[in-house]
Order: sequence, then structure tokens, then C-alpha cells
Amino acid sequence: MRIALVHDWLNQRGGAEDVLEALVGLYPDAPIFTSIYAPDKMPAFYREWDIRTTWMDKLPGIHERHQPYLPLYPRAFGGLDLSGYDLVLSNKSGFCHGVRSGKTPHLCYCLAPTRYLWQYETYVAREQMGGPAAILRPVIRLLRRWDYAAAQRVTAFVAISSEIRQRIARYYRRDSVIIYPPVDTAHYEPAARREDYFLVVSRLIPYKRVDLAVQACTRLGLPLLVGGDGRDRARLEKMAGPTVQFLGYVSEEALPDLMARCAAFIFPGLEDFGIAPVQAQAAGRPVIAFRGGGALDTVIEGKTGLFFEEQTVESLCDVLSRFDPARFDARTCRENARRFDRAVFERAITAMVERVAEQKA
Repeated sequence: MRIALVHDWLNQRGGAEDVLEALVGLYPDAPIFTSIYAPDKMPAFYREWDIRTTWMDKLPGIHERHQPYLPLYPRAFGGLDLSGYDLVLSNKSGFCHGVRSGKTPHLCYCLAPTRYLWQYETYVAREQMGGPAAILRPVIRLLRRWDYAAAQRVTAFVAISSEIRQRIARYYRRDSVIIYPPVDTAHYEPAARREDYFLVVSRLIPYKRVDLAVQACTRLGLPLLVGGDGRDRARLEKMAGPTVQFLGYVSEEALPDLMARCAAFIFPGLEDFGIAPVQAQAAGRPVIAFRGGGALDTVIEGKTGLFFEEQTVESLCDVLSRFDPARFDARTCRENARRFDRAVFERAITAMVERVAEQKA
């Protein structure tokens, strides 16, 4: 079966690229169609792939900042005709589901309905866009129409979480099945001994709400290790007390041990899925998470973690002050994490591909 993989852009590495890497592992002969590709910003092994870009790849400065070109992506992806393949598999959070496939079945693995369009005000606030936001609003309305129409051409949708399934239904009026993103749970295992520190590992940008963990642990005098870097680091360091330590970038080699020895992993943001809480549970540790988004799928309250109700320092302090690590069993946490293992993803997505491929007209 000739499969075409479609991905929004390749100039940064994150959760979307983790999914793409898993898909390439399953379908190594499939070409990858994307808007842009910056080889110097991506892992070296990507250069072994058959990556095919659109005309947007030659636009000035797009490898550094692709967001200003927002209105052009529909035209770029809409101009890709992939009807010559047996199946199109798009890995989408932006506009790549808009490719033309004709009678060829199109399976969309939806990381999120295009948030720049459907959650525009929230996106503007989190990216601190300011003035240009008002100018773009008429364009956003037009792009929403295109985005909705493109979603109607998709044969079947897969959602990464219950939250995303609800958004697909709300914005696209389409049903979907849930297949959770792949997590390499075998890379993590419980430690022989636990320490007293709490842990956050995240990009340090405002919408991740690491400030809640920093302020709560400062207020309660609890030890907190903050892994990661980003534009919000200076602000966070100013509000941190003596019990908060910033580690900077944490390597993939160092992360498992850091997670396995913590009292609990704190996950204060609202995420579509969130791989870090699964990694922490794979390492045998409970998670303290905001009650929302993907954490509702990955954390079992009272068994593998606790939720705080509001994204406020007070709400997080309330949970931290009554948290007892002895209540949580490492084996239970690890068993829950295995539900999200890469092998589970591979079996589910392969079965879905075969099912959708049978729908070719």
C-alpha cells in the first residue's frame, strides 16, 4: 500500500514530531509532505527521509518564524494533490489536513483542531501577539471556513485525547476515535529510593503555567526542581524562593532518574495531551495536575495522582499541603503508563490505517 504522510512544518521538534517519527517507523517508505523543512533545526536522521516541501519553504525567514505566514498555509496544502496514493495519513495541528486526496482515503491524526483559528483569543494571549491580532481577525474568519471545509473532506479522524475528540466534534462536526500518542515507557523505571523534591519539566513559556508551581512551592517552603528553559525563565526566577532550583535543559538521558526520585511530578498547564505526566508515571511517580485537558485521560485520581481544581496558586497549595507520597504505589503508576506505550499506539494506528484504506471508492 502506497501511503503519503503529511505534516504541518518541520522547523522545530515537539510532541507532533514524536508522533511523526513513530509513523515513519511504521511506514518507512512513505514520503513526507510538509510546508517547510529546516534540516539544521531537526535531528540528523531526518535527512534520511523522503521529505517533500511546498513553495513556502523558500519564503524569507520562514524557517525561523513560520507563524507570520499563517494565511498562506491553506493555499500551499490545498495545492498538494495526493490522489495518486492508496492512503493519505496526515499528522495535524495546523493546516495539513487540507491536502487534496480525491477518492483516496484520508486518515487524519488530529493533535488539535487548528488552534490559531478556533481558539484565537487564547492563542493571541499566550503568544503575546498584541497589535497584529486585531488586524488578523477578518482573515481568521475566512480561514475558519476553509479549515472547516477541509475537515469535511477527511475520511476519518483520530483524536489524541478526550479533550481533542470534543473539539473535533465542536468545531468540525465530525466524530473521531481516540488513539493516544506514543510514549517510550520502557525508557523509565522506578528508583530504589525516593527523595522529597517536587519536579516540573517543561518549556518555560507563560501558558505552561510553571509560575503556579514556583509560587506554590515558594509559599509552602517545599523543594522544587524546574527543568527546561524558555523566554519565561527570568520572570520565574524572580518569583522563586530559596527552595526552588532551576536546572535548565534536562537531557533525555538524565530525565528518567530525575523523575523516578521525585516526590511527585507537577503538571500545572492545560495541554491537549501531555507526555510528561505519562513519563513520570512510567518512572513510578504520581502526578499533581490541573484538572483539565489530556491529564484527565492520563492520571487516575487517588491512584496515580491528584488534581487541583483551578489554575491558581491557592488551589495548587491546597493539594500540595495534603499530598502524601506514601499513598501512591509505583507499580500502579507504571501499569497506568503502559496504556500509552509506543507499542499500543503502533497496533492501534496500524489497525485504523487498514480499516480506512478499505474505504477507497
